[in-house]
Amino acid sequence: MKLVDLLEKTDYECIHGSLDREVSAVIYDSRKVISGCLFVCIIGANFDSHDFAAEAVAKGAGVLVVSEPVKGVEGKDVTVIRVENTRYAMAYISAVWFGHPAEKLKVIGITGTKGKSTTACLVKSVLEHAGFKVGLIGTIETVIGDTHIPADATTPESWLLQEDFAKMAEAGLDMVVMEVSSQALKLHRTQGFVFDYGIFTNLEPDHIAPNEHASFEEYLACKSLLFRQCRVGIVNSDDVHSEKILEGHTCQVETFGLGDDCMLRAGDLELVHTPGELGVSFRVAGLMDFDVEVPSPGRFSVYNALCAIAICRHFKVSIEDIRCGLKDARVKGRIEKVKISDKFTLLIDYAHNAMSLESLLTTLREYQPGRLVCMFGCGGNRSKLRRYEMGEVSGRLADFTVITSDNPRFEEPSDIIRDIKEGIERTDGKYVEICDRREAIAYVISNAREGDLIVLAGKGHEDYQEIRGIKYPMDERVIIRELLDKGLKHI
Repeated sequence: MKLVDLLEKTDYECIHGSLDREVSAVIYDSRKVISGCLFVCIIGANFDSHDFAAEAVAKGAGVLVVSEPVKGVEGKDVTVIRVENTRYAMAYISAVWFGHPAEKLKVIGITGTKGKSTTACLVKSVLEHAGFKVGLIGTIETVIGDTHIPADATTPESWLLQEDFAKMAEAGLDMVVMEVSSQALKLHRTQGFVFDYGIFTNLEPDHIAPNEHASFEEYLACKSLLFRQCRVGIVNSDDVHSEKILEGHTCQVETFGLGDDCMLRAGDLELVHTPGELGVSFRVAGLMDFDVEVPSPGRFSVYNALCAIAICRHFKVSIEDIRCGLKDARVKGRIEKVKISDKFTLLIDYAHNAMSLESLLTTLREYQPGRLVCMFGCGGNRSKLRRYEMGEVSGRLADFTVITSDNPRFEEPSDIIRDIKEGIERTDGKYVEICDRREAIAYVISNAREGDLIVLAGKGHEDYQEIRGIKYPMDERVIIRELLDKGLKHI
């Protein structure tokens, strides 16, 4: 493709060389530079690829896209394009490179602190029941037809995102539902196209840390960017931050929630508890009118389902397809039920901070279990405050806690467990510590009592355990199956 055509949607200045060049590829990783490529110099949290500009030219790069001066390219046969922000420019360049594939799909983007993965899977399930061909991009995986690709990030870098869109369009998909992280919005990964539908689930303090967001205000501001980049915004107006999220919006707005002023509402909530199963039923009112039941527990499940209904309504999906799609959807590691016995219930969930753990345990407590048992650990090389807080939450809300290991990374698991214990000992909660996670899982199963509700928290969809820079295979579903195959006893 000609460089001048590739830059058609980009504001730029050509400060060296000619625009009359053929570009062989668009590259943003200096290790992947090939002859004749356009190399985008990205400024990251721990690196600046402007420093590798001369190396890229030496490897054959024909074009550099920069936002800062670069050295070592003087007198070289290279075109240097200066832009204000190279990430922003790369998003538009990538969209052109792949032929604007988002325009061939209906694109649904979901942002918020909690519920993105679950809502995306619910939407996919309902729409597929209605006969649509739906792609998925999210925290757990990217799904294109029968191809499942494990995710490295909630929202891929802009070039990868456009590549995914192109593959989906080529595969004949009708639409894509995707999670949109605050980091993706902050780093312009979703520029270069317009979302048909932008969704807001909820907002709570999270991702406020070095290399993420400097403050809650910045976190909120980044989330709000989605509603200046979509045609229709569908917003949980029960959330106290919904008005702030919509400040400066350029889209048509619809609302959902439990409040009387919501355009799509849920009411008459009833808990559903059968052997080995937890769910909730409710009445949909407002823009639609019918009863529905979802096979996952609590008020947040109602919000997730109601959000999915609000989206799917736009595609004229039948009530029966909505009911079937919600009932059949399964989300890996999100209140995921693992059937072992009708006498107790075992769940796997990704709750990995105090906020999500408290929400989960409070919800499960509403089902009045014989005992609420929580097994969890905390990640290494992360804030110690999280450990104290999670320990205190489990000690206060669970009847019994099993403290174990999560991803210790470069810390000693025993040191992490000691910090968790400091939190739990601020409560009257009963606990044991079993450092080996496999042994901890065997313990909670073999010691289960009739009526117990057991949750394995923290790992969720993850199928590894990270120890000293190495990710070792560890899938809790596989461990459970292996333990049972070897004759682990339970009631």
